[in-house]
Amino acid sequence: MILVGLGANLPLGGETPRATLEAVLRALPRVGIELVQVSPWYESEPQPPSDQPWYVNGVAEVATTLGPAALMVQLHAIEAEFGRVRGARNAARTVDLDLLAYGETVQTGTLNVPHLRLQERAFVLMPLCDLVPEWRHPATGLSAAEMLVGLPPGQKIRRLP
Repeated sequence: MILVGLGANLPLGGETPRATLEAVLRALPRVGIELVQVSPWYESEPQPPSDQPWYVNGVAEVATTLGPAALMVQLHAIEAEFGRVRGARNAARTVDLDLLAYGETVQTGTLNVPHLRLQERAFVLMPLCDLVPEWRHPATGLSAAEMLVGLPPGQKIRRLP
């Protein structure tokens, strides 16, 4: 199962972050990525907390013949197409695409799958639980639902209508 985390907290060309993320989903097939299903959208406080605008987040299950590294190249290309400029870590952004899971564990100097911090983030685990609560982290064996219950309190997040 291939899972991609989506996030944005800056408008792009007059569009809301949510509209940008919906456009990103429509762009995936152009680069060989098929959308299987997508979670509801959530609004979450920046992590770590800051004075940035809140993020819109979701998780998508996708299918592709691309390997993990080639998939990340395509995800980065889509980010750039939608105005992502890589700069300071945890900076505000028009779009952020994270390869959360690929069905195998990948650890290289630049790519770590599953994503190293997915088990710490409500903005990943809540939408992930909407899609596949039974998905299990290959390193810990915990399901998405178990990881969500185990989060420490304090992350501010709400489901969008």
